[in-house]
Amino acid sequence: MNCDIAIVGGGLAGASLAVALAPLGYDIKVIEAVAYKAVEQPSYDDRTLALSHSSCRILSGIGLWEMLEADATAIRKIFITELARPGRVVLDPAEMGLTEFGHVVEARRFGVAVTGLLERTGNIEVISPSTVTDIEIGGPSARLCLETAGETDVLEARLVVAADGANSFIRNHLQIPTKKRDYGQTAVICNITPEISHEGRAFECLTDTGPFAVLPHTGKRCGLVWSVATSAAKEILDLDDDTFLARAQARFGGQLGTFLKAGQRTAYPLKLVRASEDIRERLVILGNAAHAIHPIGAQGFNLALRDAAVLAEILADDDLGDPGETGLLHTYSSWRQQDQRGTIAASDGMTRLFSHPSPFAAGLRTTGLIAHAISPSLRRYSAIKAMGYRGRVPRLALGELLRPV
Repeated sequence: MNCDIAIVGGGLAGASLAVALAPLGYDIKVIEAVAYKAVEQPSYDDRTLALSHSSCRILSGIGLWEMLEADATAIRKIFITELARPGRVVLDPAEMGLTEFGHVVEARRFGVAVTGLLERTGNIEVISPSTVTDIEIGGPSARLCLETAGETDVLEARLVVAADGANSFIRNHLQIPTKKRDYGQTAVICNITPEISHEGRAFECLTDTGPFAVLPHTGKRCGLVWSVATSAAKEILDLDDDTFLARAQARFGGQLGTFLKAGQRTAYPLKLVRASEDIRERLVILGNAAHAIHPIGAQGFNLALRDAAVLAEILADDDLGDPGETGLLHTYSSWRQQDQRGTIAASDGMTRLFSHPSPFAAGLRTTGLIAHAISPSLRRYSAIKAMGYRGRVPRLALGELLRPV
């Protein structure tokens, strides 16, 4: 079995990349360990995805946004505070001449759209459920050993993309060095319904155990991300709904009135995983396999989408040449370094600063918030960076379509 590009991992990053590459004409195979329609499919759950302005443009350019827009909620203002400390920053897209910073979409809804598009695209084959048990790289193609429905097969691909998550089998099997940091925090996630309409407002309260974020969602619903100490996560998950809502209300305050209803709660440990290499011969490591980051600032999936947009642009400009050619992969890696390093450093730095107990750190935090509150230029700089428009921006993020040259 042969193909041009094998994408290992059909979650958010891998599936989006496959859709982005499809118009270029490559023969693409997506290998996913969990059946797409299975209840336990981890990527397409009840989490809310905060999509930046540039990410929405990328999704539009690859044909996904038109399937998501009706269920997407615009982020029209962002309110940032620190728990029990002075200072509040209000980010308004009007300061950048925009009407919104981005949109919020439920991950499950994203999954319905992207998996449906994969199934309808002729040059994409999804092999699922299937697991990679071995990989050999080198020469004119890479070889993947697959186990599918109890049978073993070999897939040869000119380029392999490892998009198989923070615990990437391919990254680990190839012994690629990885920097890891356990923040000792867990994100408890659910949907809530407040008394007062959110009107497109997003709230992020920064605490010593991570952010308490409320994101606008469809109708009156909001997506809640409550970061707690990992030792306290089980207690929060086990609370009855009334007690959970009361505890969340006490942490959040009354900006949206009373919290009336909570959906099913899930929890995700928060860790930094950063691969020291994002390319090898005929291999690209992408998405959480390359960089799983803390959700402070909601940059994880947005960073992965920019990875996918850049790789698609580089291959589009190569006009159906060898997608695993070493020079192309080095071009991809060089382009992505600044954005990846900057985004990871900002996420990790903010997480550690806001969890540090010293009075000096507290003073730095308060000073930073107040400086942003009084300085329009600082607010614009931070907002433009968060929207994915700093440094070299891929064409898809600028609203341009990709076609082979």
